[in-house]
Amino acid sequence: MPSPDAYTVLARPAQHEIEIRRSRFIACLRRVESEDEARAFFAEIAAAYPDARHRCTAFALGPERRVQRSNDDGEPSGTAGRPMLEALTLASPLGEPDLSDVAAVVVRYFGGVLLGAGGLTRAYSSAVSEALETATFATRARRELFAVSVPHANAGHVEAEIRRAGFAVAGTDYEAQAVIHVAAAAGAGEDLARLLASVTRGEAEPTPEGEAWIDV
Repeated sequence: MPSPDAYTVLARPAQHEIEIRRSRFIACLRRVESEDEARAFFAEIAAAYPDARHRCTAFALGPERRVQRSNDDGEPSGTAGRPMLEALTLASPLGEPDLSDVAAVVVRYFGGVLLGAGGLTRAYSSAVSEALETATFATRARRELFAVSVPHANAGHVEAEIRRAGFAVAGTDYEAQAVIHVAAAAGAGEDLARLLASVTRGEAEPTPEGEAWIDV
């Protein structure tokens, strides 16, 4: 199966609380880009809710979500982390179920009533699913990168024209000349070259710099 050229990510953190038979379930979601970032997020939530009975976790990473982890944190095996992970990876906030680079913690304050395995599974899954319903999302896409060198005096105008044409500008370096770093969809390098030829009267052309994943 080919690697996807785009997938969905969280645009900002999300949090949502539900209560089931006096137990509180607080779902916290955050975008992460590595296992270290996910574990740092989990530690942050643990410090914020030190008196909670459980702090169950799940995360998925990468365009193909090849890295997936979950933890029940003392709840009966399979009743917390796995349902949370399934809620994350089966989510389809923008269409296809392709949400990734996402970590979830569900903090539980026990209310004194046992929920049973089925009740726990539904509670942890629902906490994450309802948090996702409150979240906002972005698209992360694979793009070809190009460098465009222009005189400093022309950089602002050229960058504005590049953006106006629908290309993303990943940044600009100011050296002997201004170097504008442009992200283009696959196969759009020729369109960028034609635009630059028109805007700069043939004085600038795009130089390939490889590929990168960027938010679009």
